[in-house]
Amino acid sequence: MWISTALLLESLLLMAAAGVTLWWMMHAWRTPETLDATAFAEPDGESRLSFSLLVPARHEEKVLAHTVEGMLRIDHPDFEVVIVVGHDDPDTALIAQRLAESHPDRVKVVTDTHGTKNKPRALNTALPHCEGEIVGVFDAEDIVHRELLRHVDHAFRTASADVVQGGVQLVNYRSSWYSLRNCLEYFFWFRSRLHLHARKGFIPLGGNTVFVRAELLRATGGWDGDCLAEDCDLGVRLSSRGAKVVVAYHAALVTREETPDSLYSLYKQRTRWNQGFLQVLRKGEWRRLPLRQRVLARWTLTTPFVQAFTGVMVPFGVLVAVFGGIPLPISLFAWLPVLPMATMTVFECVALHDFGREYGFRITPVHYAKLLIGTPVYGLVLAAAAVRAVWREYTGRKDWELTSHIGAHLAPEHEREHQQQELEPSRTSATATATATATATASPEPQEAL
Repeated sequence: MWISTALLLESLLLMAAAGVTLWWMMHAWRTPETLDATAFAEPDGESRLSFSLLVPARHEEKVLAHTVEGMLRIDHPDFEVVIVVGHDDPDTALIAQRLAESHPDRVKVVTDTHGTKNKPRALNTALPHCEGEIVGVFDAEDIVHRELLRHVDHAFRTASADVVQGGVQLVNYRSSWYSLRNCLEYFFWFRSRLHLHARKGFIPLGGNTVFVRAELLRATGGWDGDCLAEDCDLGVRLSSRGAKVVVAYHAALVTREETPDSLYSLYKQRTRWNQGFLQVLRKGEWRRLPLRQRVLARWTLTTPFVQAFTGVMVPFGVLVAVFGGIPLPISLFAWLPVLPMATMTVFECVALHDFGREYGFRITPVHYAKLLIGTPVYGLVLAAAAVRAVWREYTGRKDWELTSHIGAHLAPEHEREHQQQELEPSRTSATATATATATATASPEPQEAL
């Protein structure tokens, strides 16, 4: 009897998780107007705000110089780049100092002397040194579009925003069998799901290309130095205080990044993110939200538990299927989650085509095959990471597992120029026709169902 009950519970949970995930994935594509409204509005030609761009860098010798040199080409009159390095990382510090010496008017270096190093502590170390009205966060491997700050500046002013979240996209989809799916995950997260969260008034912010008014950031205490998902935690705290968050995305303006360089690195990265969500859930800041937002927050923050449960129960279901002993109606019911999962897979294939079109990438039948064949294995990796995250949180382990970067997303210069030429016309067209744009994404819509 208990086996049948467990199987029914698993099926219901998988049905709910798959159905909600599918709805969130499809949010931006519901109508052409919804898709247009996810873009940045066309700037008005004015640049009134000042920016401090934080770049925490730890053992990032391979990518830091390329990232900062690219940021120095940003087309905005008033910004500074603040690089944060550890006192025990001389190689990265040397590169940072050389950049500061070459560009003393734009680049400054701050040294993090914390005994235990992590990203939020590095960001908090740099915050007192920020002179800009807006604080932006980037990772050490980022490729930042030169026009991004003009669009962000305009979004802050026209939408009276407290926070602006730009798009981030992994682009090295050909690096490994799992990198394609990893890239597609980011595509859904920044292209669609974060827009839904912003409309609902609860948003776990992305880790970079996020901009916050410095005054608000200092008033809320900066980042939680002990949280493994400091971006999510900051988003929850700001949401609970009623901050106005604008999310805007367009392929030509996204910050480009690389996937983890190995499957084990991906596994550790997802462990950290999942455990961070559990930490935010336990802190309970989300309980200050109105009822609808609390429901969304609880569901979002308990996702690691759902993934961990799935990771444990799927092998159980396979064993039950092999050895039998389950009544036929229950066995048939157990197959129902396949329907939304199959629909999700079809939609992912459609989105993969859209991803290739927006970024000028050539998507072939081989890529669709990799997407389909790799889906079960990729799901098992994520489930295993969730199980590990739950165990680490239960046992009190909170050490930060750093994701290394090798620059796999750094295409040759001629290829980057070609991709930019492909993208620019589409950006101009989209921003010219968008009338609601980012402002439409800023205000919650409590009437809309989850």
